Amino acid sequence: MESLTRLVAQVFVDEGFPEESVKTRKGLDLPGYYRPTKEWDLLVVHRGILVAAVELKSIASSFGNNMNNRIEEAVGSAEDIRTAYREQLLGPTKPWLGYFFMISDDEKSRRPTKRKARMPLTVDPVFEGASYQKRAEVFCRRLYLEELYDAACFTVSSKEPESEVSQPAPDMTFERFVASIKGRARYILALEET
Repeated sequence: MESLTRLVAQVFVDEGFPEESVKTRKGLDLPGYYRPTKEWDLLVVHRGILVAAVELKSIASSFGNNMNNRIEEAVGSAEDIRTAYREQLLGPTKPWLGYFFMISDDEKSRRPTKRKARMPLTVDPVFEGASYQKRAEVFCRRLYLEELYDAACFTVSSKEPESEVSQPAPDMTFERFVASIKGRARYILALEET
């Protein structure tokens, strides 16, 4: 994910932010509301303004456990930072949040899943028999639709280094993710001119 993180960082640089404002190293913490700090994969902090925070995550194995962990982490992180902003812990400008997710393309991630036998309530029908790939797509879409993140990108790729990356959801492509970044960048840079 390091090369992908650099690619996303370059979009912010290409839009006019100096390289020193775009941070991709480990140890990039933001203050939280429910916890003291949270480490993010990419931050853009320009002239004291938190412009953007981006998470780039993947799952290559143990799909059931890892998917649940990713969902809990993504929802919790977004809620934490949105609340920290509301409580005036992050400055005067609402930060843009991005979530990039890649799942491994293999037989286990494509196979329909079964629900646990003893469920006291009905599961959302969208998950009935859905593969882990489909579950991941629904998860990413809902992060965006529920406005936890300003943009989400969902990709599927083999573990092989030379494999192609597919983007099965037209509403969550890398191009749309980049377009959202560009819109945010233009907004923040335009504020400097006023």
